[in-house]
Amino acid sequence: MRLHPSVAAVRVAVRRDLEDLAEGDTVVVACSGGPDSLALLAATVHEARAGGWRVVGATVDHGLQEGSAEQAARVVEQMAALGAAETLTARVQVGSDAGIGPEAAARRARYAVLEQVADHVGAAAVLLGHTRDDQAETVLLGLARGSGGRSLAGMRRRFDRYRRPLLDVPRDDTVTACQVEGIETWDDPHNLDPGFARVRVRRTVLPVLEEQLGPGIAATLARTADQLRADADLLDDIAEATYADLVTAEGALPVEALEGAPDALRRRVLRLAALAAGAPAAELFHEHVLALDSLVTRWRGQKWVDLPGHLRGVRVGGLVQVVSSR
Repeated sequence: MRLHPSVAAVRVAVRRDLEDLAEGDTVVVACSGGPDSLALLAATVHEARAGGWRVVGATVDHGLQEGSAEQAARVVEQMAALGAAETLTARVQVGSDAGIGPEAAARRARYAVLEQVADHVGAAAVLLGHTRDDQAETVLLGLARGSGGRSLAGMRRRFDRYRRPLLDVPRDDTVTACQVEGIETWDDPHNLDPGFARVRVRRTVLPVLEEQLGPGIAATLARTADQLRADADLLDDIAEATYADLVTAEGALPVEALEGAPDALRRRVLRLAALAAGAPAAELFHEHVLALDSLVTRWRGQKWVDLPGHLRGVRVGGLVQVVSSR
């Protein structure tokens, strides 16, 4: 029987992304119970038979909704039924007392759990189920926030042990793949809540763009992200090397050295300083980086600039530093 195109699309994407793994490697699949992650898990289990990998399914209960524990238990059962060699679940406490919103706090808690799981099982790769549609939404949100080239470059295909094999696969294919394979999926109520900007982009903005500009907008935005990512990666690499060369043991940066750097490089270095001090990446916008930059380029004796995460940027004695505001 001919393989359904949507099932084939997901499997091919996984196969290509994991072709560098060795036989016997362990792969963790982060699974929420939605169609994207369940389609990813099913495809990974299928491809693992030929690749010789060990597949571990992991789900995180954020405790943000009534019945979340029961949903996590259902996901564990599904992961086992789909053929995961091992299943793991963890419940986390999500708060926003670190100066970040609930979405960012949940993401931070989720990655902390995935790191622990990856270490525990010795994972060579951790797979995330973001699709081409997620990438398009990320690009639009970056545009709306004026967050610069890195936001327009979208989500990275790989970082550390993490991989996103489905960034070229439309969400419709993951939904259809689950339907064809008889996989029951869960619709997160948060994905219908217009209080979240991403939901408004998904349910209102992208459909309007499709209607007014023609079909294929999600693919076009994702392609734009791919084109910009190589440039952004190069600049980020240069910035990281520059930051490492300039930063003092106390986390300060010399103003004199920063003054001679091009704008694009200087601002990236300052952003790295803010991140190193604990600023949440999801809350650190371009306006914050520009405020930090003003301590170098438009110094008028200002006391400090406020940054997310209960931080402030200060200039003292020819040095710029990000410190706690508490």
